[in-house]
Amino acid sequence: MEFTWTVNEPGLSAKQVLSQHGVSHRMFTQLNQSNGQILVNGVTIKPAAKVQPDDQVTLVVPVEPADPAVPVSSEPVQIINEDANTLVALKPAGLTSVPGPSNRTDTLVNRVKGHLVASGDQNLVPHIITRLDRDTSGLVLIAKHRLANSWLNQQLADHRLKKRYLAIVSGQLNLDHDVINAPLRRSDDGFDQIVAPDGKAARTEYWVRQRSTNWTVVEVLLHTGRTHQIRAHFRSIGHPLLGDELYGGPMDQIARQALHAYQLDYQDPVTDAPRHFEAELPADMLKAIK
Repeated sequence: MEFTWTVNEPGLSAKQVLSQHGVSHRMFTQLNQSNGQILVNGVTIKPAAKVQPDDQVTLVVPVEPADPAVPVSSEPVQIINEDANTLVALKPAGLTSVPGPSNRTDTLVNRVKGHLVASGDQNLVPHIITRLDRDTSGLVLIAKHRLANSWLNQQLADHRLKKRYLAIVSGQLNLDHDVINAPLRRSDDGFDQIVAPDGKAARTEYWVRQRSTNWTVVEVLLHTGRTHQIRAHFRSIGHPLLGDELYGGPMDQIARQALHAYQLDYQDPVTDAPRHFEAELPADMLKAIK
């Protein structure tokens, strides 16, 4: 793949121009190891070479061939949006995001790889940007090549990429809007996360969308990205999610944690245009509140 930018100011090197467009030092290293190229007006040059205003600087990114250790799955995957650089998929509850010891053959990554193979794409390494727990449903952003992966992870680090969730928590929340600001770490004897003074900073903002006698629907915005952050924070205030057995949620209304990544906002990694996607509540969560 090739990406081209016009030089707008004097005294810069080709590497500096590319850095202005989000090509990180780590990305330069990866490209050097995989025979990437930098061209100025169609001629191959060294990264340190000086360029002039109006020069065309082109970055040639080698394709990423399939990893034979990651099998292709032919199971269906629901694609919400796809372009040359990104793919937004709707992950169902019960599907693992990435291959691991318990499942190496049919995860979201395996299914997206199958989709890319069937589409004739040359880049066959899906990069998950917004990973979800197995039993959390919703929108997942995937980079289709290593440079898009670098760009989107930088947006994530800069908090320009926004994910919003809908959750059904047990009991009634008194406040219409609040922020849970409490550090989290893994518990000493389990897989759950707990609020503890020696934990990592974690901040969860929520707005009440609907109330009933035994539950509350909340819209949630994460300001940090800790493991199980939403689940652990709502347990910490006495309102674990419905169906969340690990965190003590009631199990009589839904068979998995009632958590859905319903909204995704980011900037197109090439054009910087805003991108916005939403996904309605899945059937099991709708049933729980009806």
